[in-house]
Formats: sequence, structure tokens, C-alpha cells
Amino acid sequence: MSDSPLHTVRLGDGGPEVAVQGLGCMGMSWAYGPTDGDRSRAALDRAFDLGVTLFDTADAYGEGENETFLSPFFRAHRDELVIATKFGLQFPMDLGGRRDVRNDAPYVRSAADASLKRLGVDVIDVYYMHRRNVDVPIEESVGAMAELVTAGKVRHLGLSEVTADELRAAHAVHPIAAVQSEWSLFSRDIEVNVVPAARELGVALVPYSPLGRGFLTGSFSDAAAELTEDDYRRHQPRYNGENAAANRALLEPVGAVAKAHGVSLAQVALAWVQQRAAVHGLPVVPIPGTTKAHRVEENVAAARIVLTDDELALLEPVAGKVAGNRYPDMSFTSAGRE
Repeated sequence: MSDSPLHTVRLGDGGPEVAVQGLGCMGMSWAYGPTDGDRSRAALDRAFDLGVTLFDTADAYGEGENETFLSPFFRAHRDELVIATKFGLQFPMDLGGRRDVRNDAPYVRSAADASLKRLGVDVIDVYYMHRRNVDVPIEESVGAMAELVTAGKVRHLGLSEVTADELRAAHAVHPIAAVQSEWSLFSRDIEVNVVPAARELGVALVPYSPLGRGFLTGSFSDAAAELTEDDYRRHQPRYNGENAAANRALLEPVGAVAKAHGVSLAQVALAWVQQRAAVHGLPVVPIPGTTKAHRVEENVAAARIVLTDDELALLEPVAGKVAGNRYPDMSFTSAGRE
């Protein structure tokens, strides 16, 4: 791993040191259509070889299936990886229906024990609250998470899709290492309040879906028309129908920048996210997801790309023109509650 283009940063004050790009593992067993275990294992191995150290999963991904799938890889490289998983979000099996969110203290404790068992490890490096149930005081949820740290079951705490005020309230109970939220050329709402709060508190940002769930790469142009029935993206407004048609046009400046650098659309989108660290003055560790080894190589190579001021200016208006929300119900996001 010595020739890796990935330098390292720390997740929060006192958090773990990780490579500046991680790997989102959800699609290896859930949400994005048919899966291939052998192909995904090859992608995991290639990421490890290239210096990726932060691997992200959640108990919601296939009702624990993703954690179980990752267990052999995690155990084989335990001392060289940072394992991040999440609790609190439950999906119905059809993916398109109601979400359940649990943040109560008894559930936090039971969820952690269940994740540890599936992962086959003694401690979780970064444990995130996946989504916020506003009926449960965040102090209760984070207090229970802090007890897991004291018990030696968890090393560091994280939150996902929280508002700036929720982050401050949580951080007052126990230090938060990282906030995981959607952040990409198409999704920039967290820059208004969440990012400044994270910078103020010394908390890192871990952007999920930095490639717009594949839309920013050009791999599909209309989810309902092109993706399989079991693909979660068919339920996301911005990737379907008239919204998708309008959003395809927004890839033109991304393509122009990609052509200038001789790289892919995906690499420009990732380079833009990586450069948010310098723009906003805090650690930023995106976790692009893929099940293919050659895409891992492409994503990691994006860490070498530096976009010019003119190129950043060309890309600046994109997010403001995006048609459609990122979820059917935005109340589960920080933007829906700010």
C-alpha cells in the first residue's frame, strides 16, 4: 500500500486516521439490483491494496446481510482497517415503502451487539446513528452510544443526516468524530449549516453518494426505464422521468472538465468532493460505492486530480439547477429538518 495516492486525515479531534477516500459497501449485497459476491470481494481486495482504510456498512443494508458479507474481509485485515457501521434505520423488504427509525437507548445497545456478532469483531471503529428519530431526545441516543464506548464495544461515534443544531447537541454529550451526509455536485444543502458546524466543532465530513448514486458517472440516465425492479434508485425522484431528463443536461459541464483532464465523469465528480476539504477547511472523506475492482482504481485515482478555479466556477451552478429531491420523504435528511 506504500504507493497509494491516498494521503491520510483524522476523523474529528481524536478520531481514527483514515485514507482520504473510503469505500461504501452497501451495493455489494443490497439496494442496487443483482449482486455478485466474487466480484465484490475482488473490489474489496483491490481497495485494500490501493490504501483504502475506511470501509462503510450498516445494519439496514439487507437486514444485516451486508455486515455478514463483509465479515471475512474485515477479520482478515482487522488491524489495518477502520470499520464503520450504523444503526437506527429499518427498511421494508420492498425498498419503496415506509422507513422505521429507532434511536431509543435499549435499541442502540441491542443493535450494537447484533452488528458486532454479524461483523465477527470485538469493537466497531466508528458507530453512526443512521437516521434521526425526532421523538427521541438526541441526548438519550448519544448517551447510549457513549456507553458503548465506555464498554469497549465502540471506539468513535458518528451521526448521519443530522442538522447543525442536532450535531451541536450530540457533541455536547460525547465527541462526534464524523458526520455522514449526502454531498456531491448534485447535493450541496449541508454546506449552509451542517458543514460550518462541523468545522466549528472539529468534526469530519464523510460524504455518501458522492457520485450521485451513479447518475453523475453517466452509467444510467433514467432509473425506472433502465434499472432492475429491485433497484432502490427507481424510488428516488431526481433519477426518474422528467427530473432525470432535466438532470442529464447538467452533466455537460462535468463532461467538459473531464475532457480537459482526460478523465471520466466520475473522477471529476469525486475530485470536486475531495476538494471540499480545502474549500471549507475540514477533513472530507467521501465513500464512493462500487462492486467492481476497476471502478475502485478509477475512484482512487481521482484523489490525484486538482480542478482549477475556472473549472470549479464552471461546476458551481450545477447543484442549484437539479430537478427533484434526493428522497421521496426528505424529513429523514438534515435538509428536511433545517
